[in-house]
Amino acid sequence: MEETRKQMILRVDSKAKSKGEIEDTVAVEAAVHIVIQGIHYATILCTPANVRELVVGHLLSEGIVDSTDEIRKIDVGDDLRCSVMIKDSKRVKDKIAAATPFARIILTGCGSTSPSPFHKLKDRLSFRSLSSRTRVRVERVAEAVSDLNTQALTFRKTGGVHAACLRHVNGGEIALAEDVGRHNAVDKVIGMGALEGCNFNESFLASTGRLSGDIVLKAARVGVPLLASITSALSSGIDIAEATGVTLIGFVRGGRMNIYTHPERLEV
Repeated sequence: MEETRKQMILRVDSKAKSKGEIEDTVAVEAAVHIVIQGIHYATILCTPANVRELVVGHLLSEGIVDSTDEIRKIDVGDDLRCSVMIKDSKRVKDKIAAATPFARIILTGCGSTSPSPFHKLKDRLSFRSLSSRTRVRVERVAEAVSDLNTQALTFRKTGGVHAACLRHVNGGEIALAEDVGRHNAVDKVIGMGALEGCNFNESFLASTGRLSGDIVLKAARVGVPLLASITSALSSGIDIAEATGVTLIGFVRGGRMNIYTHPERLEV
C-alpha cells in the first residue's frame, strides 16, 4: 500500500486574489490490526509502511514482549491484518490482560479512548529506572533533530506526518521512519533497531513530536536513555522521564535546547 496519494484540491490565494484546481500529495492513513495468538489486541491507524517493524516496536515499547526472541512469527496480510505468534502464550496473555484498560483503537492523535488521566497509568506501573551511563555530545543531539527536516521525504511532500530516528551515541544512524502518528514513528524505529540487534542502551531517539508521557515510556521500556524533539515536553513526559531515568530534551532548534531531566548524560 502506498504511503501517499494524489488529490485534486482547490487552491485559494487571497493575496493574489486567485483560485484554481491543482494536484496535491496527501499522506495515506490506514488501519493495521494486530492479532496475538488469534485474539485481537489493537488496531493502529498509521502510515502503511514498515508495518512489521511497527508491530515489533509496538509490542516492545508497550511491554507485551521484552525481546524479539519471544516472537515466534509475524504474518502481515494484504489487508494489513498482522498475525503474531508468541512463544510463551500464557505470559503474554497475562500481560495483555493487565493492559486491558489501555487496549484500544490507536488513533493518529495517539490518545487512549480511556478518559483516565495519564498520571493514573504512571501510578499503576512499577518503573525500571535506567542505569545507563551513556553520554552524548549536544552537537550530535542537535544534528539528529535537524536532520529529520531534510531526511523526512514524506513530510516534505505532504506536511502531514511525523518523523523519528534512532542513532548510536557516536552519531551513526540506526533507523529512520515517518508516520501520520508520532507514537507510530517511534515504534517503527524501535522495531527496526530491535530487528537489527541494536543495543538500545547505547543509542538515543530524536522525534518531531511532542514529548508526552507515553512517548517517554516507550523509550524507557526498551532502554533508550535519551529522547529529544524539535518541539515541547509535556508535564506527563517530564514526570515519566524523572521516574525512569530518561534524559528528556525539547525545543532542539538552532543550537539551543531545553534539558528537562537527567542532564548528566550530555557532554557540552
